[in-house]
Amino acid sequence: MIRVEDAGGRSVLIIDRPDRANSLTADMLQALAEAVEARPDGALILTGVGDKVFSAGADLEEARTGLATSPLWERLSGAIAVHPGLTIAALNGTMAGGAFGMALACDIRLAVPGAAFFYPVAKLGFLPQPSDPPRLTALVGPARAKLILAAGARLDAAEALAFGLVDRIVDDPLAAAQEMTTFDASHVAAIKAMVPGSLA
Repeated sequence: MIRVEDAGGRSVLIIDRPDRANSLTADMLQALAEAVEARPDGALILTGVGDKVFSAGADLEEARTGLATSPLWERLSGAIAVHPGLTIAALNGTMAGGAFGMALACDIRLAVPGAAFFYPVAKLGFLPQPSDPPRLTALVGPARAKLILAAGARLDAAEALAFGLVDRIVDDPLAAAQEMTTFDASHVAAIKAMVPGSLA
């Protein structure tokens, strides 16, 4: 359910569970974290299978039995956040709930025009993962972070772009991400390290 394709100095991590809206199980989170940790350099691209949903977040059955508070979410987002290479979330569709964490930890977020964004923790009675609110606030500001997390706002792609949640809207995020990750990995890592807020 997690596929990894390594080529050209980059790794593409693919969430492949389209029959369940690419929702994430504990095994999938562990596989994603291990894939990031096993690749100490080079670019990373995260994407999903299908043209409607990047990921619906936690698998609901597992969320009810503890996945919503699993340390695996923080392990994954933390590994992405400290990765020295360029990290890009190629959002092929809607992103919801816990799936925010891995995308917020990336350097760049690209989304298709039809994507929607919502993080319904207030509605479901869960708290967001600890690193998600500060990373979200760094992108969109405190009021908009509260709008998304505490007021349950649902954003379309245009509004997400205006907020700063995504960086570009493109028809093919994966192709765009691949085009952005063609440069020398060590040089890109050196540039990234010079940007305030990187590796945090």
